Amino acid sequence: MSFISVSKTDGALNQRRKAAMIVQLLLAEGHKLPLASLPEDLQMRITRELGALRMVDRRTLHAVASEFAAELEAVGLTAPGGVERALAALEGQLSPTAAARLKSEAAQAHGTDPWAQIAALEAEELLPLMTGESIEICAVALSKLPVAKAAAVLALLPGERARKITYAVSQTGGVSPEAVVTIGRALAADHCVKPVPAFATPPVARVGAILNSSLAATRDDMLAGLGDDDPAFAEQVRRAIFTFPDIPERVAPVDVPKVLRAVDNAQLVTALASAQAAGGADAAAADFILANMSQRMAEALREEIGERGRIKKSDAEAAMGAVIAGIREKVDAGEISLVVPDDAEE
Repeated sequence: MSFISVSKTDGALNQRRKAAMIVQLLLAEGHKLPLASLPEDLQMRITRELGALRMVDRRTLHAVASEFAAELEAVGLTAPGGVERALAALEGQLSPTAAARLKSEAAQAHGTDPWAQIAALEAEELLPLMTGESIEICAVALSKLPVAKAAAVLALLPGERARKITYAVSQTGGVSPEAVVTIGRALAADHCVKPVPAFATPPVARVGAILNSSLAATRDDMLAGLGDDDPAFAEQVRRAIFTFPDIPERVAPVDVPKVLRAVDNAQLVTALASAQAAGGADAAAADFILANMSQRMAEALREEIGERGRIKKSDAEAAMGAVIAGIREKVDAGEISLVVPDDAEE
């Protein structure tokens, strides 16, 4: 609010002095004020003004309090205040690239508190800082962390390094506030801004999605080649691939009706007919789908399936692919979740 942050003079009293009066009035009435949430330079200015206050006559105090109350009543909207808080309020609504650039700007801005950004990191995220910076810098960082988080970070460090950093804390008494701020800005710029990956999904998911949409012969050939080049990666891709025979294990029975709404009826009939004709795991998947829809709809589909003649292999694969695409569409929309196989959890 301008009552606190504006420094221009207004008659005999400037805004800083008025703010100090309001702070003193609230303190005298026993209120605890969250001044620590303000930027440090603003905290210091208010404190200096509070220290400069002497006696204030009742008429002046009443006028200042009335002005403050009027300004509060005129407020129609409050904003987060500061880039960090704005980013927190907009979390999930900005593109990763824009969010990363804004965090980078905030880390280097002089009007922000870099230590608040550093303290917001998890203990595991602070490990690169505490292992990659000098012992002296780490001692300053440890001193600025909340006690519980500092203890958690120490517990993750190798014993010898933890002891060195702890001892170095005893040597930080002569570090100036300006130096601490400078160190904080440098650390925030280096450790609080995470690089934005070029791809939104990991390699395994991307390859799995591509092979999901490929013909069976192409998929099998690619997996065989991957198995020769990188067996571990090939196994991860196999787990990521989701094909028609996987439906009974990966789709919950209650989600089948939701999936069918995303699949064209002609494609569904073709997929079920070709799957039953193929037998084995394909037929089991078709039976699973028919068993978990309304009886009326299942009977209608069985009649259409019985009327289908011979289906070309390419048409069968395209139809099964359409069913898989419908499942993926519902998963991506958050309407259903795939069941995780037991071996994928180990």
